[in-house]
Amino acid sequence: MSVVTNDYEQSVTHLRGVLENNKMAPLQILVVMICFTLNMIDGMDVVLMSYTAPVLAQEWSIEPAVLGAVFSAALIGMTLGCLFIAPYADVIGRRKMILFAVTTIGAGMLFSGWSQSLPQLVAARVVTGLGVGAILASMATMTSEFATRERRNLCVSFLQAGYPIGAVATGFASAWLIPEFGWRVMFEISGVVTLLMVPVVYFFMPESPEFLLKRQPGNALDNINRILVKLKAAPLATLPAAPADSARTSVKKLFTDGRARPTLLLWGGVFFGFFTLYFIISWIPKIAVDAGLPLEQGIFAGAAYNLGSFTGSILLGWISVRFGLQKMIFTFFVLAAVTLMVFGNISMGVSMILLTAYILGVTLNGGFNGFWPTSARLYPTEIRATGVGWAVGAGRAGAVIGPFAGGYLLQSGAGLSTTFIVFTIPVVLAGLLTLLIKDSDFAN
Repeated sequence: MSVVTNDYEQSVTHLRGVLENNKMAPLQILVVMICFTLNMIDGMDVVLMSYTAPVLAQEWSIEPAVLGAVFSAALIGMTLGCLFIAPYADVIGRRKMILFAVTTIGAGMLFSGWSQSLPQLVAARVVTGLGVGAILASMATMTSEFATRERRNLCVSFLQAGYPIGAVATGFASAWLIPEFGWRVMFEISGVVTLLMVPVVYFFMPESPEFLLKRQPGNALDNINRILVKLKAAPLATLPAAPADSARTSVKKLFTDGRARPTLLLWGGVFFGFFTLYFIISWIPKIAVDAGLPLEQGIFAGAAYNLGSFTGSILLGWISVRFGLQKMIFTFFVLAAVTLMVFGNISMGVSMILLTAYILGVTLNGGFNGFWPTSARLYPTEIRATGVGWAVGAGRAGAVIGPFAGGYLLQSGAGLSTTFIVFTIPVVLAGLLTLLIKDSDFAN
């Protein structure tokens, strides 16, 4: 029997009740798993350059400074994608944005492998970064909007756990394939695997029903009811009139209706989190070697860190259901600060170095990934992708400054001890800023 209502709020309540208050249905689990797989592939696409860099530099006779520009190209693209492309998911839909972004990433990876000159490679990496930046917010938003209320934090955190798994798998695959087939084959394989997800998204991922209700594109009622039927819920007989401002989205809305304070707190937290996070990601192999790990085993420190990231992301989502997301982000970051001081100040054997790198991944990356469900919950549907995209994009300046600051400290003779103590400060600040976001600030 259909639900007949011309009241918009009643229709929203019906949709949210179906999605949020029952057990996770197969369709909801499918959406989360597709997003997890896409994020795992993103991990593969983003880190691949670091694994191919030594061979590429030797083959093309690239100086380290020039190679740094290649690394920065993807980061620039990701920042632009987060700030200026991702928000359009609030206009065209999350599903369409994901389709666009996956196609863009796949094409960028293939063109990276086919590049015959440095400018071509830089351009291909920018394109890849644009796609990655565009898709990040939509995946978090889609997962948040399809998850039940009880499992939302866990689902969004689980989504982020895909990234380190992709990064670790790529490292091992690169170690096997690059010496045998060269650096290009990894980009080509990555591009093909990414593009294979296009039909998966097209045929199996529905659009967010709440987005359809608010924006009401063509066939919105049929698409909403198709989802409701799969969830074994009563369909809507009619579409209510959409809100007057539902056709408009703007970054300014992130600062209206009392959202200015939590938005700035979120941006500050992401900035300081990125500051320490990217320092660790960029420097952990060298830091591990300086701390006593043999040079040929440096890759294992990165692998241990990424495995810790996977564990930490899921652990944070699981325990935050009981203890609260903001409190757990703060707790994880404080533990990360303690681990940083241990790593930089205590002489350890190889096993303890790897264990410490793993714990650092659990606490630092696990805590940082809590920003995704935080930003997804902070904003209403009509500006959710905009809010997530701008939080990541605005905070990404920390990802640029952090590695440079760490390199400067290490080069200036400050030493590991001082450097790690310095980097405990921003990570604790990130946790404190998160604590200042009130429960009443969240949209849902």
